[in-house]
Amino acid sequence: MLSDIYSNLFKNVIEKVKTFGGIKKDDSIIEIVSTLQHRELLEGNTTVMYNHNESSLPEHYNGLGYMNLISMIFEIEILIQDFKNSKDEKPSDINLLFIEEPEAHTHPQMQYVFIKNIKELLKQGIKRDDGQSGELQSIISTHSSHIVSESNFDDIKYLKKNDNNSVIAKNLKELKEEYKTNTKQYEFLKQYLTINRAEIFFADKAILIEGDTERILFPTLMKKYDIDEEKKHKNLGTVDDSLPLLSQNISIIEVGAYSQIFEKFVEFIGIKTLIITDLDTVGLDDKKCEPSIGVNYSNDALNFFFKNPTLLDLKVFTIQNKTFSNTNGLWNVDTNGKLCVVYQILENGFISRSFEDSFIHLNREFITPLKDEFKGLQNRTNFDDTANNAYQLAEHCIKKKTHFALDILYHSNEDFSNWQIPGYIKEGLLWLKQD
Repeated sequence: MLSDIYSNLFKNVIEKVKTFGGIKKDDSIIEIVSTLQHRELLEGNTTVMYNHNESSLPEHYNGLGYMNLISMIFEIEILIQDFKNSKDEKPSDINLLFIEEPEAHTHPQMQYVFIKNIKELLKQGIKRDDGQSGELQSIISTHSSHIVSESNFDDIKYLKKNDNNSVIAKNLKELKEEYKTNTKQYEFLKQYLTINRAEIFFADKAILIEGDTERILFPTLMKKYDIDEEKKHKNLGTVDDSLPLLSQNISIIEVGAYSQIFEKFVEFIGIKTLIITDLDTVGLDDKKCEPSIGVNYSNDALNFFFKNPTLLDLKVFTIQNKTFSNTNGLWNVDTNGKLCVVYQILENGFISRSFEDSFIHLNREFITPLKDEFKGLQNRTNFDDTANNAYQLAEHCIKKKTHFALDILYHSNEDFSNWQIPGYIKEGLLWLKQD
């Protein structure tokens, strides 16, 4: 009899739990069941059950994530009921509900479901039987990129530790003002960050890369860099005081040819940022060519950050010339700056145009014996002709860049010592590794 009463009494909150769904329909149907026994009249006489294949199972049979989610909905409902039942008190003009880190012990799918539905649950506000009503405002704190990706961009407030005793709070909608001269860039940025790369909000440092090749290889490049540095210091008998790259909170973001669009954003959130890009040299006809005969370049990011340099300028710039800080909206060279832009450099007498030819130039001895096993290659016999330089090999022998990147990983030995990292990436990672 009590179970029947409970099903009616808790009907409203059970329906709210149901809307939060799960992996499939009806994953979050719960029942409130009486377990009253003659030996336990005063305590322990109710429990929460959940429905599974038309059977009622105890809540502890369910995952911890579901239990946390259901618990939050119950707590919110209790708080709202407390507001409603305060007959002697008029609802305040400001009613705040804080929800702290709802992602705890919940998998990404459940976090998406939570943030999609919580607004609908809370916007009902406080509506009392006596006609009194009030708005209910909510503040959700989170470290979940999944929750951020499903949130309204204009609702997000970004908190960043400034020093040991202060925190800076910023509204992301203020970014709109920064991009007022180019609203299209702002809309692109807003959609891209919330749909694809919300983890950058929680990073201490960021690497902006161009394409799929770098996306596939960069975690391995960072791991190899750490291993090589450890070996170097061990051989020299020195100690490296800086944290390994893979121990740092670094977010890798694929931005294509649009790294310059992110410049106001990285300045806004104030994190140390490394941009990895390509030299992209062109000839007199504006068509791609190898840097040794190039007269210009087609990379908008280089043009933007370095303020329209010549190709010769780019070839002689050192890492000190590639580090910037922002003053009044303009990027200026600053060795203590928080942004660094790196691209291919002269290495062993050769300067490359892209990642592929820079890798081939340094690692020809690694690739040539394995060329028949590299799935991403074609015209493999070209590697046997020493007259063909790295640019020509990259241009005529790489069939698919992503397959070539996977080939590198597949044929790497245990400590990645059978190939080298291109110099421009090494100098960028060294800069990023330091505090």
